[in-house]
Amino acid sequence: MKLGARILKTGVAIVLALFIAELLKLPTTVFAGIAAIFAIQPSIYRSYLRIVEQIQGNIIGAVIGITFVLIFGHQLVIIGLAAVVIILIMNKLKLESSITMALVMMIAIMEIRNDEFLAYALLRFSTIVVGVLSAFLVNLLFMPPKYETKLFQSIYQAQDEIIRWTRLAGRQASERIATKKSIAKLKERLSEIDQTYSLFKEERSYFKKTTRVKTRKLVIYRQMITTSRSSYDVLKKLHQYENELMNVPEHFRLMIQERLDILLNYHEQLHLKFAGTLKAAHSNSSSEDYIQRHELMEIFVKDIVVTKETEDFSEYHLLHVLSAILHYEEQLEHLDTLITALQKHRGDELNEDIQEEFY
Repeated sequence: MKLGARILKTGVAIVLALFIAELLKLPTTVFAGIAAIFAIQPSIYRSYLRIVEQIQGNIIGAVIGITFVLIFGHQLVIIGLAAVVIILIMNKLKLESSITMALVMMIAIMEIRNDEFLAYALLRFSTIVVGVLSAFLVNLLFMPPKYETKLFQSIYQAQDEIIRWTRLAGRQASERIATKKSIAKLKERLSEIDQTYSLFKEERSYFKKTTRVKTRKLVIYRQMITTSRSSYDVLKKLHQYENELMNVPEHFRLMIQERLDILLNYHEQLHLKFAGTLKAAHSNSSSEDYIQRHELMEIFVKDIVVTKETEDFSEYHLLHVLSAILHYEEQLEHLDTLITALQKHRGDELNEDIQEEFY
């Protein structure tokens, strides 16, 4: 089991909430700890949104709880009726994520049975708010997330694995079952990368200068993910049509293998170029023997004409593979254009944080 930052933050938030509640001599400090658990979020921005929602939910829960007690008393049936009303109101206001805390607030208030009901209700509301604010402080100050570094690492590591499996598949050297398992895992990793990208995108910048820089980086990271998905599609096609590719004319198979090697090297260089560890002049897919896209299609059409009477040769399946490779190449070229434009605009110091954290 991995001990992540969110697990540690939850523990710290609970301790801080209980400590502050005891320091302020608030009753039933356990409610502060419960509120802190629900308020912990994976990003500072989401934590802020959760605080707003939780406070709104707690206010609704407190108001409904106090109102129902003053009108109907402390009967158990009334607590259930109050819960129904709170759920309806929260759904109407689209605060579904805060329903649990609103209900906790309502129950905490309605179970008070003494003459100082309103005073205790206010104290319990304050206790829960202390827990919510404690969780926000922990998210803000304790191990603040660095989603850009995590995003680049995730893309780099996933792409490195895709490249290794693609090189093997392009040479028909990979074991079929192992490749299938790896493709399934890579699909999950790409989904996790999308989630990390969303978290990085949600983080707010407080200065106009950093906002512009982040906007440009978001465009590049989005293209990085798109390009990785294109390379993943190439790997899937190579795996799917492995048997058909073995029957392709040898010179065409070698040509595809060579093109893949060039594109995969190009992809590796682009990541290094973005991180500022490779000079721009060295990140180029062109070479003396590199066949242009239109020339590749001409050779493909010619081979179809020559081998159309061969049963084992499936031009339809080969077209799937070829289309995936050409699309991958286009995405790489677009990524290169974006990285070059970014570095010209700001220089290599733009990526100092990535270099320090990753390398």
